Order: sequence, then C-alpha cells, then structure tokens
Amino acid sequence: MKRRGFLRSSLAVGVTSSITGLTSCIDASSKFSADLTDLSASELSIAIRDKHASCVEVMQAYLNRIQTYNPVYNAIISMADDDDLLNQAFDADQALSRGEYHGWMHGMPHAVKDLIPVAGLRFTSGSLMFADQIAQDDQAIVTSMRDAGAIIIGKTNVPEFGFGSQSYNPIFGATSSAYNPNLTAGGSSGGAASGLATHMLPVADGGDMMGSLRNPGAFNNIIGFRPSSNLVDGIAPEPRLLSTLGPMGRNTEDTIRLLKTISASPVAEQFSPLNLQDIKLAWMGDFDGYLPMEPGILDLCESNIMTLAEAGANVENIMPVIDLPDLWFSWTTLRHNSREGMLDFYNNPTTNSLLKPEVVWEIEQYLSLSENDVARANMIRGNWYRELDDLFTSHDFLVLPTSQVFPYSKETPWPTEINGRAMDTYHRWMEVTLYASLGGLPTVNVPVGFDNQGRPMGMQIIGNYGEDQKVLEFALAYEQITDHLAQRPNLIAAN
Repeated sequence: MKRRGFLRSSLAVGVTSSITGLTSCIDASSKFSADLTDLSASELSIAIRDKHASCVEVMQAYLNRIQTYNPVYNAIISMADDDDLLNQAFDADQALSRGEYHGWMHGMPHAVKDLIPVAGLRFTSGSLMFADQIAQDDQAIVTSMRDAGAIIIGKTNVPEFGFGSQSYNPIFGATSSAYNPNLTAGGSSGGAASGLATHMLPVADGGDMMGSLRNPGAFNNIIGFRPSSNLVDGIAPEPRLLSTLGPMGRNTEDTIRLLKTISASPVAEQFSPLNLQDIKLAWMGDFDGYLPMEPGILDLCESNIMTLAEAGANVENIMPVIDLPDLWFSWTTLRHNSREGMLDFYNNPTTNSLLKPEVVWEIEQYLSLSENDVARANMIRGNWYRELDDLFTSHDFLVLPTSQVFPYSKETPWPTEINGRAMDTYHRWMEVTLYASLGGLPTVNVPVGFDNQGRPMGMQIIGNYGEDQKVLEFALAYEQITDHLAQRPNLIAAN
C-alpha cells in the first residue's frame, strides 16, 4: 500500500480543498500503526476509503493507544470486547473489498457519550442506580453514525446525569484534561473531549446545556460546537430548547463532518473559511467586571482578538443593555424547571440516597418554583431574544471567554470562588456559557492558547440563530491565522 501518498490527495468530500491540504507531518521512520492515531478524522477517512490502511490496522492502533493512556486519563468507559471490535473491523475491510463503502466513518472507532444509549453497551449516565443497565436500543445519532460506518467501541465518561462541568462519578471516577492528568477535563462531555485530545478517538459526540461541549473543548484545546437548538433534533420548538447534542473535533473540518452525520436537519454541503475582512465582532469580555474571571483568561482571549483585528476583523467592546442578574434568574429558573422528570428518583428513599448533592439541590430548586417564577423567566428570555436580534443587526458574532476558570484539580467537585469572589451555586462559575444557551444559539469554542502553567483556554464565537454554517466557517478562518490546535499534549502512559 502507498501508505503515505494519500496524505497529499484532495479531500473533495464537502469541505473545500483550500482548507484541507493534507500534508503529512508524520516522521517517516515512525511505525505506521502509531501514525494512524495521529491522523485527523478526515485524513483517516481517506486512508481507509482508499485502502492505504485497513480497518483492522486502525482498530488495533486505537485499542493499543487506549490501553496505553486510558488508565491515566479515564476518558473511555464500558469498552466492548477487543476481539469483537477487531471482528467488526475485519467485516468492514471485507465490505470495502466488495466495493461497499458505508460512509466517511467507515471502519472508524467511535465512543459515545454515556448520556446516550447504545444497544448492547452499559448505559449508566454516571449514576449508581444505573450502574448495571444495558441499553436495548441505539439513540438516533448513534444509528446515524453506524450508518456512516462507525464501529462503536464504548462510551465516554460524564458527570452524574451530566450535572456540572467536571466529569466524575461514583462508578468510573474522574476524567483528566489531556494537558495535565491532575486537572479536570471539564464536562459534561469531558470524556469525549479528553479522549479526542489524547488521540484515543478520531472524533467525538457530546451534548451542551450549560457549556458541556464548549467548556471541555477549552479545557482540552479542541473544537467543541453547540449547534442551533433545532439542528440536530430536526425540530424548531418555541421556546428554543436549552440543550442540544453536538460534535467535537481535533479541528473544525472534522467537527463539520460529524455535524453533518448526526444532524436531522439539512446542513450545507460546502464550507469555506470566512473572509475575515470587515467581519464585525462584539467582544463582551467579563461584562465590565460582572463575571469574575481567573487572571490570565481575558489576556489570552484579547491577544487572539488582536490577531483577528490584524486579519481585518472589526472589534467593538459591547455591553448588553439587559440586566445580567435577570438573565441568571431566567436561566436557573428554566433549568430547574426542567428537572420534573427526576422527581421519582428524589421521592424514592432508595434512589434519593444515590444522588449527588448537586442533583438533589436542583430538584429541590424545581420544587420551590412558582408559576410566577417561570412566567417571569420566560418573559426575560423573550427580552433576551429581542436584544440578541438587535446585537446581530450590527455585529456578525458575539465573543466571550469559554470559561471563567482554567482547568482545575479533578479532586475538586467545582470551584467555590474565582479571584476572591465566592460562588453561590455549584454552576455559578459557568455563568459565561448561559448567554448562548438561553438564546439557543450556534456557538463554537476555539482555542486561545495556554497560561504559564500550560493550562489551555478557549473563547466562544456566538452566531445568530440558524447561522451554524457561518459560525463554523469563522472557525475555519480562525484556524488559518492561529496555531493553537497544533500544540499537542505531552501524554503520560500507564505503567
């Protein structure tokens, strides 16, 4: 096989060639089995499709990498049997030999976030009450990925029921940032992000209510994209859903490919880097001191905003007119109001004792709500919609830091203070993510670099509702003028 030549071939599968020049940066003296996990998902797809690498080789390379690094980073859980996975990979090779190509994920290993059922695999949601549950059916996005050729190898770790941006639970423990195994990977898609950044996965799925695709993206120096709230589900509810499924990638191109695969609504075929000349960015920073920020975060973001300005973008410092504490009230009220379905767990003494305190607290907050609270929250949300409409009349994107803190100790459930200011709830430190979530807006985390301790950070590029393509095309352009994604972690192998 001409195993290196394919890296110089044209991709020609939905992302313009101008942004997918495939130049190998792999040392020719290294073993090809190791090279396979270094390839982007898009490059790997070509290698398999054009038979420069077999599906069995790919599967073995990823299983070897998982064996080497997963005991340290704890990203992938509930693995399927190795022999069964290799047999599935062999079957994928046999299909190719017959001219049967299932799609861009043909023969690629994939692990699914453990808030999503996969037939035949454990489906715990990080909760002891479901520690032994085996899913009977695939969720729709799993079916879509299988239809595209993916081989499901296991699940990715999450916080209990996805509550909180720290992926730990009493069944599997905590997941580490790829850049420091002592620090959290974020959450709730923490296992997905860490597995991706450690190259134990080619691409990853996740979900986002309060930054659960964006925050782990920032904490692992990868792309995390929260789509418009109707894109993946294929419905346009009103009010817009607070949470949505979405893709993560080692680069924007891979993220786009997975988005196309899992979306029920149509996604544009062609994506090209946005022309940054005269693009109007509304930089909101910390909202003039309203949001506490760990020192160094704003500096990193503003350095990259300067890079964008030098590339031709127009940047304006903007403060929303709306009362920010009102938005916090609206967000928390609507979030708590969505916990009605968990009442049975709360009311049953056996299952109540298995819930972590933050879950119990959210359910109790739901019980304390009045109809007037919910009505006021929806009124404020409507006001936010109208202000967003005004902001996007004069700006292409809103820009905020992705997190208010750098990755912190994985032994810490959640930050109790930021820069000397106490956090009054377990999720107050993630307040910076709610503005996009409350609007149901497409938002991509793009990396901004590292602090002097080597901790990664990102910033949110927020687009108008339905302008998912524009947001992702901005991210493609951003990759062309920055090199943060090329700064890979120095991983620690298991003993």
